[in-house]
Amino acid sequence: MFKKILPLNIIISLRMFGLFIVLPVLSLYALNMPNSNHTMVGIIIGGYALTQMLFQVPFGTMSDKIGRKKSIIIGLIIFAIGSIVAGVATDIYTLLIGRLLQGAGAIGSVITATISDVVNEEERGKAMAIMGGSIGMAFALSMVAGPMIAAHFGGVSTLFFMVAFLALFSIVILLKYVSNPPIIKHTYQESDSFKFFENKNLMKMNFTNFFVKGFMTFAFMIIPIVLIQNYGWDKTELYKIYLPSMIVGILVMGPAAMIAEKKGSYKLILLLGILFLSIAYLIIGLSQTYLMFASGIIIFFIGFNLQEPILQALASKYAKVHQRGKVLGIFNSFGYFGTFVGGFIGGVLLDVTSLSNISYGIIVLCIGWAMMIFSLDNPAKTKVLYMPISDTDSAKHSELHQLEGCTEWYINDTEHILVIKYDESIIDEEKIRKLVLSNGKELI
Repeated sequence: MFKKILPLNIIISLRMFGLFIVLPVLSLYALNMPNSNHTMVGIIIGGYALTQMLFQVPFGTMSDKIGRKKSIIIGLIIFAIGSIVAGVATDIYTLLIGRLLQGAGAIGSVITATISDVVNEEERGKAMAIMGGSIGMAFALSMVAGPMIAAHFGGVSTLFFMVAFLALFSIVILLKYVSNPPIIKHTYQESDSFKFFENKNLMKMNFTNFFVKGFMTFAFMIIPIVLIQNYGWDKTELYKIYLPSMIVGILVMGPAAMIAEKKGSYKLILLLGILFLSIAYLIIGLSQTYLMFASGIIIFFIGFNLQEPILQALASKYAKVHQRGKVLGIFNSFGYFGTFVGGFIGGVLLDVTSLSNISYGIIVLCIGWAMMIFSLDNPAKTKVLYMPISDTDSAKHSELHQLEGCTEWYINDTEHILVIKYDESIIDEEKIRKLVLSNGKELI
């Protein structure tokens, strides 16, 4: 399993690293451009997320028609072009165009769907958790690398050019090391069709992604501005806050993902994350010294890194196989919309009110968010049965729809396998085998 997803994890990690690496220093860079203000800075920081949101579902639809790999290549090329435009920008509007182009290469959900395609059912949650951890690691490393590279190797424009190179390098990895996903025949009934507003658990996960990304973007906007304008730091010193945040983030990511996946304690991890985010913004709003502000930022990244590695895995557990591409596309769209709102609204509010008032508002939102998570259903634990198509009677497959305890089934046409997910507390494997076996075949 790990060998199958490693190249895809490298690609999405490099891409997210490219998006994250400019965030720690972008607000100062944009604020020093002509005609800039906090509102424009917020749009620059969150603007890429607006186009990410708009193009997630179109890219997912395109990947269904022309293939995952071709769609990923197109997205990486657009992302590279946007990075180059941002790198050569000398005014705020060209920088905005570059950021919007970066976001237009919206391949996140396509890569996620590809990972779902190439791994077995029972390994999918672990694969998603590994991907979430990879993104978290990319996020943590970018916090330290961004300020250091910008300070010592040519500024923020160097970061954008480096990001363009990483995007093009990712295409090489894709072509050389990523295999084509299997062809899946979706055998669902009309009652299984995706109903956006009726799946309450998915809606709660969508809003969770919105809040996590929104609060993250706002944090990245205020950190360099407050430290430099209020406490007299130099931009070369920003690593002093990002480095401990990275270390703490790495320390909490692994245990959080393991507890959530192995113990099924997803709700507990999400609620802990919300608690840390609330405490962090309370400290940030009340801070009078840089040590107090810095401690709030470190606590913030604990809350963020508790949640980030498990979000994709948890969202995918509430969707059936034929829904997964659309579900993850919508899920990511909510996250990117949160990123845009966190930057844009945060910038507007900074121009009209104090940071403490904004922090109090965030705490109120966190209370409502926690109440929503309390009502989230833990995903059902299921087992998976794989049977060669040649051993089964295709005329009996439809009976699986009415079989109590059978939660989902589909055909992997590439490997000629019938895949059946079932709740072992309701039905056992032997009964399922008896139902679908061809005449003359015996139970093994």
